[in-house]
Amino acid sequence: GEDAVFGSNTSTLPITGLAKASKRPENFIGIHFFSPVDRMMLVEIILGKKTEDKALAVAIDYVRAIRKTPIVVNDTRGFYVNRCVLRYMAEAFQMLIEGVPPAMIENTAKMAGMPVGPLALHDEVSLSLSLHIMDQTRKDLEAAGKPVPEQPGYALIRKMVSELDRPGKKAGRGFYDYPDGGKKQLWSGLAEHWPVAAEQIPESEIIERMLLTQANETVRCLQEGVLESVWDANIGAIFGWGFAPFQGGPLQYLNAYGLDKAVVRLREFAERYGERFTPAERLVAMADAGQSFERVPG
Repeated sequence: GEDAVFGSNTSTLPITGLAKASKRPENFIGIHFFSPVDRMMLVEIILGKKTEDKALAVAIDYVRAIRKTPIVVNDTRGFYVNRCVLRYMAEAFQMLIEGVPPAMIENTAKMAGMPVGPLALHDEVSLSLSLHIMDQTRKDLEAAGKPVPEQPGYALIRKMVSELDRPGKKAGRGFYDYPDGGKKQLWSGLAEHWPVAAEQIPESEIIERMLLTQANETVRCLQEGVLESVWDANIGAIFGWGFAPFQGGPLQYLNAYGLDKAVVRLREFAERYGERFTPAERLVAMADAGQSFERVPG
């Protein structure tokens, strides 16, 4: 019908691009649920460039009617939640490559307050899906003549899926083994392909790497206008991917950490581990101005 609103549950593909196939792009919107849907309370509503207010109102009414919590974000590849949760998982891949024991990665993540370890979470999401998303992202950006951003763990995921045939929980084999009727266990073959290093980084540094990379990406989303409020950022993180709830969300985590100290630490990590830790421009500016995220609009 001409008044129908088309809501896509895509987790990554930009809504604006999908809406090009519609005769009425003003009625095209993203309504992104999270898995498992019966337990995850957040729904991410994504506005395409041509989405109009009526579609937004219908989407919000729908989400509230099914007793979920909506946040509204603007269109970008990966939107808000997946951009940040992928940082969490990608940092775990880098640690695995560096020789951090997988059990240490998983257990330290839980110590940090994350409800699920990043390797287990990625098994749930599906390694094969992540590989498809990474490949599609590279293809789209290359076709548009744009640079392909750093994709931490790309080679690792490709190896897990294409060479080792471990696509995730749905197949019963990913970073974990899933025996019928038994408890999941980390795959013993991980050590063969990514040997454990003789010297290990401290647990406190693992925690900082996991939380700061998520928080820094959250600031980038705010800086780019993907997010329109600090509230949406914090609520979306807690209900969308379980960002250490006791921290109050990634921006509140930065407030407590100290923005100036976070900038210093991120720069240390950028020098040691790579450009992905370069602090967001807005974070640097706010730190220099002595601000915090609870004292500024947006």
